[in-house]
Amino acid sequence: MFRMKAHSLYFYILNYLVADIARIIKADVSSAGTAIIEHLLFDSRKVYAPATSLFFAIKGSRRNGHHFIGDLYKKGVRHFVVSEEINHSNYPEAIFLVVNDTLDALQQLAVYHRQQFDIPVIGITGSNGKTIIKEWLYQLLHPDHNIIRSPKSYNSQIGVPLSVWGMDAHHTLAIFEAGISLPGEMEKLEKIIQPGIGVLTNIGEAHSEGFSDQLQKLQEKIKLFAHSNIIIHNGDNKLISDAIRQTGKKSLSWGKGSHCDIRVTSLKKSSGSTTINLAFHNSSYDFMIPFTDEASIENAVTVYAVLLYIGTDPVIIKERIQQLQPVNMRLELKKGINHC
Repeated sequence: MFRMKAHSLYFYILNYLVADIARIIKADVSSAGTAIIEHLLFDSRKVYAPATSLFFAIKGSRRNGHHFIGDLYKKGVRHFVVSEEINHSNYPEAIFLVVNDTLDALQQLAVYHRQQFDIPVIGITGSNGKTIIKEWLYQLLHPDHNIIRSPKSYNSQIGVPLSVWGMDAHHTLAIFEAGISLPGEMEKLEKIIQPGIGVLTNIGEAHSEGFSDQLQKLQEKIKLFAHSNIIIHNGDNKLISDAIRQTGKKSLSWGKGSHCDIRVTSLKKSSGSTTINLAFHNSSYDFMIPFTDEASIENAVTVYAVLLYIGTDPVIIKERIQQLQPVNMRLELKKGINHC
């Protein structure tokens, strides 16, 4: 059984000297100085603490972070991780850490930082519902634990290391989500998150462009759980169940089928709410959620399964889960003028 131990683009962390970071990411640096880095930065538009920030000049498909070094220098940033040749005379007070790949360096630093902590970590992936499940777990567990979690939908190759960088000695639980769009990406995120508890939301058509079919996408996603102790998933989905069974990992399934570990025995919808009954280990559990749509019901049962696994008192779950709040996502419907 699992046991607990006692946002923006910036995250407070342990103290790292520039020299420490240069060593961790294997960077060439002429003069590291004695500056302490507290914040990682990749967006030149968001500068709040320039003196203690380290900018990673990441090259993307549309923007090259090296092009913004001048702007950042004017704003007071003095520490940069770069992979291109820089004219140092233009930035006399700057310290440059030179690497082959700035994104890889960011991820290496996050891996090192993650290894400094021995707290329970929940890793969530799937085609849909990652952010909602993460936020609902936070809503239900934050009264009892100091939780670090991915801000917003920070689940990408950049977002995950920034999220993990936020871990510090005060946290007792971490909840991170991971999303991928191409094969080979999840192995990198798994090394950064290292989840002990794995949660797979579902597998669908969302973000499928980079994969040959759903099976390949599923097989890539479950690589997040390479070293997890448990994988919690929808047991009614045969594709998911078969893939997880082939990993040889311990799993906890939920669904309506008699083969599921946690069985949904009944659903009763009323105006604005749904009452759900579950059967698990010869015990029955009933609870109400303030939602009636199918996606919310699935997400709520997934969250309940996680809470049962970590040993949360069902009485507490029942009391708190009926107070779940909607999660504002990146795409929202807003009522406009003229009823549009």
